[in-house]
Amino acid sequence: MEYVYGALLLNAAGKPIDEKGLSGVLTAAGVTADAARVQALLASLEGVNLAEVLAKAEAMSVPAPAPAAAGAEPKGAKPEKKEEEKKEEKGVSEEEAAEGLSALFG
Repeated sequence: MEYVYGALLLNAAGKPIDEKGLSGVLTAAGVTADAARVQALLASLEGVNLAEVLAKAEAMSVPAPAPAAAGAEPKGAKPEKKEEEKKEEKGVSEEEAAEGLSALFG
């Protein structure tokens, strides 16, 4: 990743992306530049217009909507009281329970 970042830094500075420049950026960042990796990156960037690629990537990015604050209420708003629905439990009388038991014992 350091190699790609170095190439992007050179591009942002308006400097040519070449072996000398990329190796210099990496060395300045404290990274020992591997000549083979530098050459591989330069070969993959050959013929690529980084400014155009970055502009397309920027245009394609869509900002995410800001998350709503949990529990935040506008100033002056009164909290609404929510009515809880009460479920009526159907109670079984003792007689109905006894009828069910009598079916078990015949």
